[in-house]
Amino acid sequence: MKTLQIILVAFVAFEHLYFLVLEMFLWTKPKGIKTFGLKSKEFAEETKVLAANQGLYNGFLSAGLVWSIIENSTPIATFFLACVIIAGIYGAYSTKKIRLFYVQSIPAIIALATLYFM
Repeated sequence: MKTLQIILVAFVAFEHLYFLVLEMFLWTKPKGIKTFGLKSKEFAEETKVLAANQGLYNGFLSAGLVWSIIENSTPIATFFLACVIIAGIYGAYSTKKIRLFYVQSIPAIIALATLYFM
């Protein structure tokens, strides 16, 4: 992979590492409640196990992208970027929050495009 491709894949990996932190460790804190627009602290407490599970999956996506950089592997990066894109599309659709598509899928689409068109 070229430098720009590595930077873009690393950016997506960093995003998902940040999502892991938000969902696993900050979900019930003011930062997590505000970031995810949760109804209340009580709701955050009731859903923290589900959020932690989501965070763990985001960690796997991040790890896969880092692995693709270490291995210098376009096929591995393609797989994990496709997973991120699909997750962003589904997340935006299921929550009716288009922002999820912009934050999650667009960076992955750009990174994926550079892998094949640069």
